[in-house]
Order: sequence, then C-alpha cells, then structure tokens
Amino acid sequence: MTASSTAFEKARADGRAALVGYLPAGFPDVDGSIAALKAMVEAGCDVIEIGLPYSDPVMDGPIIQAAAQQALDAGVRTTDVLRVVEAVAATGTPTLVMTYWNPIESYGRVSGRSHGRSGVERFAQDLANAGGAGLITPDLTPDFAPEWTAAADERDLDKVFLVAPSSTDERIAMTTAACRGFVYATGIMGVTGTRQATAAGVAPLIARTKATTDLPVGVGVGVSTGAQAADLASYADGVIVGSAFVRTLLDHAGDRTAGLAALAALTEDLAGGVRA
Repeated sequence: MTASSTAFEKARADGRAALVGYLPAGFPDVDGSIAALKAMVEAGCDVIEIGLPYSDPVMDGPIIQAAAQQALDAGVRTTDVLRVVEAVAATGTPTLVMTYWNPIESYGRVSGRSHGRSGVERFAQDLANAGGAGLITPDLTPDFAPEWTAAADERDLDKVFLVAPSSTDERIAMTTAACRGFVYATGIMGVTGTRQATAAGVAPLIARTKATTDLPVGVGVGVSTGAQAADLASYADGVIVGSAFVRTLLDHAGDRTAGLAALAALTEDLAGGVRA
C-alpha cells in the first residue's frame, strides 16, 4: 500500500472521505507556496497535490492559470517544484505532483544534466529522492504512458490517471487498472474553477469507476465549500480542491499573514465537510 492509499484508508477507517488540497508550486512565490501548503496540512488536508507551473495548462481554468503564470513569470522551474515537494513531504503528508506531460519528458535536457537517462527517468528519481508520492497526469492516458509506468513502478511512485463523465466503461477499466494510489474522477467536463460539481452529477461516474477497482476514488474539479465537500464525500473516497485555495490566496495578494489565515479557515471548512 502506498502513502496515498494509506491516507485514504485511514480516512475511511475514520468513517469519512479524505481531503486532497492543491496549489501550484511557486505561488505566490516558492517559500510562500511552502508556507501555504504546510498551512493546508495543519488545517486538515490528508493528501497534497503540488501543481507544476506550465505555459499550456489545458485542464486548468483562469484562476489556476493566473497563479501558474505568476510563478512562471517569477522564474519558477521544475527544480523549484521538487524543493516544494521535499518541504511538504517532510511533514509526513503524501505529496504528489500534478503535471502536464511535456515538462516531465523534457526534464534535465535544458540544463544538460540528463547523463544518459531520459527526462522521465530523471524526474522520477528526483521526485522519489524528494519524498514525493507520485504523479497526477491530466493529459497522459495509460495507453500512452509506458515510459512513465516503468519509471514509476521501479520506484513505487503512484500513477494517478483521470476518468471523466465522458469516459466509456472500457476506458475507465483500462485507466483504473493502470492507477496506483487512487483514481482521479473529474466531477465536470471542462476546466477547473468555472463550474461546481454536484453529487447528483458525479455519482454515476464514481459508481462506474468503483465497479472496476478497489482503489480509492477522489473527485475533483468544481469543489469550493464545506457543504459541497460534504455532499460529494457521501459518494467519493476523497474530495479534491484546487481553485478555491488559489482564489483565497489571490484575494489576499500582498498580505501573506491574512492569506494564510484565510487559507487555513477554508481548509478547516472543507475538512469539516468531509467529516459531516
């Protein structure tokens, strides 16, 4: 059992869903993102996702795009993301990177530090060395992921692929068979932070996914309040929140103390929701 699945199992033993929190690394800056993610851990997140800022984020809505662009404009690179992973993983909380695939394939090439290994192998090793639990890959499907599968399996890293309401039963079965740690079910079609997921809307996808696997199923995209988390927690093993956390920090730009306090308050509300 991996660190992620253990966190889900612990939550299940407590009779609740797990709370999974997301922030991009380097937002509002590298040290600020470490402080924010640690605040989310202290306030009740069971699993942490750290976004790797990327210039072509096809799944991310405008809120996360703004944060990621701020990080990119400040010069944040993949090595900074790994520094954030190391700091957050040191809390003992399972910490995964959510990333588009191109930065992983190209990792180490620009710096000339590939030393004969592929970017995928090098990233997997550096992620493992940093204490990371694995990857969530929104634009990589298992049938196009043999290199990542091999690199992750060699290092016992989680492989979290996505299923969506549009996925056929066959695609869901193929995807869950390739996952390790948990399965990420997108609550809505479209980008993050623009629409709210509802239990009625996502329940059929969760049921179809659970029919194919014993892995925990987390639902994300469109979750922003404790009440909404409570609604979804009655169906899913985990509730995944991203844009709401980012929006909270954007609303307190320039006042880190107030931003961290608001972030902790939102986390406590969501953590209360998954326990309701």
